[in-house]
Amino acid sequence: MTVTSMPQPTLPVQPGPRADEDIVLGVDTHQDVHVAAVITVLGALLAHQEFPATAAGYRQLLVWARSFGTLHRAGVECTGSYGAGLVRALRQENIQVIEVNQPDRATRRKRGKTDAVDADAAARAVLSGRATATPKTGDGPAADMRVLRLAKESAVKARTQAMNQLKAVLLGVDPVLRESLSGLRNPALIDRCADLDDTGDAAAFTLRLLARRVQHLTAEVKELTRQVTRAVRIHRPQLLEVVGIGPDSAAALLIAAGDNPERVVSEASFAALCGASPVEQSSGKTQRRRLNRGGNRQANAALYRIVMTRIRWDERTRSYLERRTKQGMSKREIVRCLKRYVAREVFRHIQPVTALPLPDPAA
Repeated sequence: MTVTSMPQPTLPVQPGPRADEDIVLGVDTHQDVHVAAVITVLGALLAHQEFPATAAGYRQLLVWARSFGTLHRAGVECTGSYGAGLVRALRQENIQVIEVNQPDRATRRKRGKTDAVDADAAARAVLSGRATATPKTGDGPAADMRVLRLAKESAVKARTQAMNQLKAVLLGVDPVLRESLSGLRNPALIDRCADLDDTGDAAAFTLRLLARRVQHLTAEVKELTRQVTRAVRIHRPQLLEVVGIGPDSAAALLIAAGDNPERVVSEASFAALCGASPVEQSSGKTQRRRLNRGGNRQANAALYRIVMTRIRWDERTRSYLERRTKQGMSKREIVRCLKRYVAREVFRHIQPVTALPLPDPAA
């Protein structure tokens, strides 16, 4: 029995517009290829085409899209990952790039799922105004902090794993060796294990290997911490002057805002970006809000650390906690309120400083 695969559905294509007519580009991005679709301002699909995800492919995509008309706007999926290179190429050509979320499941059930359909949906999301978010630029200090924190988190995780393995091996070693190492704190234990003699014992060899691995990862974590701190001090030193904010938390918040924080138009938008804004969940006579589980979770965790630090050390925050507790609020609810206040305070510090106009000498 011969099984034949069904061809993917293609989208109907309309005749091309005049060369001076505006068009809208939509792109469904992937690791190796990008699928682009071009539509008119009236919503008619002109064409869709596949291009390699390379510098040459980006140039080919631009030439192809501009052959249908004047290109000013483009909707791109996955602007922070697969589409990051294309976003930079489009911006260099002064094309407004708009971040587009993937279509929801209901839409995909109705229209099916192909790359051409997704590219067409991206263009229509821009045309209809449903997609309005400006993507991060990804080519400044915040992007550098992101990769540094990524490496640091990986090193911390690996160090914790190596430390747990060392202590697991220590349980089964020779009693004399185990007793000589018992009662030591972690730094002293690591130093002693790293200096163990090579006696041919497998357990002692493993302890020495794991201890040296922990030492290497500790040095790596310290160096990455210095790099992150240096980047924060150069980029936004005023953040470190705010009560409760350290270099790691400041970096997480700056990464969430990106290298173009002006795209976040208000402090409410920044709070939503950090998952610190309540979400309406009202129906009928029931009026309530629920916890926002969206947003950048790393930034949300940074806000939580700042609040916990302030509750411990900041007298103003402790007074607020006591007052709200007397009003009947739980500590969890109070922490959510404080995270919202911290987001408002941080927003004022991450916005770019605009130059004030010079006074008119003739005035």
